[in-house]
Amino acid sequence: MHVNQLKKLDQTVLSWLDTVHENVLKRLNQHIQIDMKASPRDLVTNVDRETEQFYVSEIRRLNPHAKILGEEGFGDAVTNLTGQVWFVDPIDGTMNFVKQHAEFATMLALYEDGKPVMAWIMDVMNHDIIHGGPDYGVFHNGAPLAKITDEGLSEGLLIVSGARLLYEQYGLPELAKAALGYRVYGSAGISYLHVLTGRAIGYVSKMRPWDYAAGVLLGQALGFKVGKIDDQPINMLSSGTVLVATQQAYRDIMTIERDL
Repeated sequence: MHVNQLKKLDQTVLSWLDTVHENVLKRLNQHIQIDMKASPRDLVTNVDRETEQFYVSEIRRLNPHAKILGEEGFGDAVTNLTGQVWFVDPIDGTMNFVKQHAEFATMLALYEDGKPVMAWIMDVMNHDIIHGGPDYGVFHNGAPLAKITDEGLSEGLLIVSGARLLYEQYGLPELAKAALGYRVYGSAGISYLHVLTGRAIGYVSKMRPWDYAAGVLLGQALGFKVGKIDDQPINMLSSGTVLVATQQAYRDIMTIERDL
């Protein structure tokens, strides 16, 4: 896409995010239907479903031929990355949404023929948005976002999955000990916002494509190193333990992983 096309797309999606922000705030003052998916810690609400349906409707209006991979299943059964593919996470951090009414996000990412185009991550309650792409630039609420300082693991905060840390998976205890400090937020979107704005040097968690598509795209556009903790390439249609970190922190982390 040309820059003018990307700008128009960005403005369009930002208007969707405005609508989602307003709708979610209204819903917080109403009855929220909460259902359990795989476990009591894996929740879905009517707000998750309504938000994804809204996105799907708007994407279909924008491009009827686009494929949509969404968390709640209102999109398509996507088996390849040919053409335009949208990744949709309507409410990322549903437990936080239900229990705290804070620290949850909404995320969208567009890839075309497997290549990153644009992505958007919004802290819903604060209407705090990082948006952009490799050919457009990355912005924080409309202001250009500068590339961050390349700090190592021992110099910054590492954000990790609480469950994986608790069960001592993927070497996360060792990584947490080697970092200056570690944090757990319970939302990939909120975690990515911290990393992309330089408040943390990296984020690692086992995630599904809609959890990491936006963060990977924006991270790469800002010069972060992106990969899987097992040192394998990322398959955008598969789950995996994905790492987004500064170049030096990534090297530090992978050195520890290989020595485990």
